Amino acid sequence: MSKRDYYEVLGVSKGSSAEEIKKAYRQLAIKYHPDKNPGDKASEEKFKEAATAYEVLSNPEKKQRYDQYGHAGLGGASNGGYGGGMTMEDIFSSFGDIFGGFGGGFGGFSSGGRTRQHVNKGTNLRVKVSLTLPEIANGVTKKIKVTKYVACDVCDGTGAKDKHSYTNCSTCGGTGHVTRISNTFLGQMQSTSTCPSCNGEGKIITHKCNSCNGEGITRKEDVISINIPAGVAEGMQLSVSGKGNAARRGGMNGDLLVVIQEEEHADLLRDGNDLIYSLFLSFPDAALGMTAEIPTIEGKVKIKIDAGTQSGRILRLRGKGLPEVNGYGKGDLLVNIQVWTPQNLSKEDARILEKLKTSESFVPKPDKKDRNFFERMKNYFE
Repeated sequence: MSKRDYYEVLGVSKGSSAEEIKKAYRQLAIKYHPDKNPGDKASEEKFKEAATAYEVLSNPEKKQRYDQYGHAGLGGASNGGYGGGMTMEDIFSSFGDIFGGFGGGFGGFSSGGRTRQHVNKGTNLRVKVSLTLPEIANGVTKKIKVTKYVACDVCDGTGAKDKHSYTNCSTCGGTGHVTRISNTFLGQMQSTSTCPSCNGEGKIITHKCNSCNGEGITRKEDVISINIPAGVAEGMQLSVSGKGNAARRGGMNGDLLVVIQEEEHADLLRDGNDLIYSLFLSFPDAALGMTAEIPTIEGKVKIKIDAGTQSGRILRLRGKGLPEVNGYGKGDLLVNIQVWTPQNLSKEDARILEKLKTSESFVPKPDKKDRNFFERMKNYFE
């Protein structure tokens, strides 16, 4: 099933401000909140879908990639955010401010009847992946080896020696947050903040895991499979959700940020989605015409060179370029004709050319298109 456009999900336009996007998401979150629609799976899915859209459109970097490349710009292996394997706990923890207070409650809704604790998130990893033009043209699955933080397999990421080695934080009572009431000239003001004793975890470790020393994470090599869509470009960044570093003592994994690098092709030069090939012709071939063999991404093809072809002429092979990253259309292969002028002539060659240069056929007779550089550039884009 294809994903809906994120702007359509939130009911906003592409030019909407950050505040408008936030307001639209909050309205949908209130409408489809699971506490307001208990047992309604359809509402729960819409709640998650809205969170997915907001997670992308509220992040300037992800929003820019989405605006330029659509869903493909968020990474072939990425689910684009929440809604694909993420829990309600994750959504409330990340977007608690949207609901008007800690824990996801708003407007009288309690977000499940229990206080939601702070959820750690691991740091992101950034890697560079080098691709050939054929891989860019067709899309590719790359397996890369990274060294990253993973959950400790001895304590399952808790950081505690065993299940009896931690206790509720006495400062916050296990809630992960503390509430303070201060007197101001406007009256009493209540504020909620992360508990400084447990850093929002709600628990204090009494006996640390000997393997990870209470951190809940260890460094380990991991092989990650990345689906890279066709049409990506140099410098483009894909985000693979949840494949970054694990968080200390449980929580959400960070993301894997994949930066695309293009390998130089032996014959073809990329210009956007078009490819350019310089075909060098000898003077006799340009004058008499010939059939030339041209390299493309799919293999070699033959093209006809008309007699009298001038240097600088551009031949266009439609659809032989690279695909758009969003899957709509392909670029062209532009063949740039260059007539090669001999640099080292034998005496016999020079003698023949001396005879030919006085021939009427060899006197330059350029037409308007040959004279006018701008006319040739216009033909280039036709």
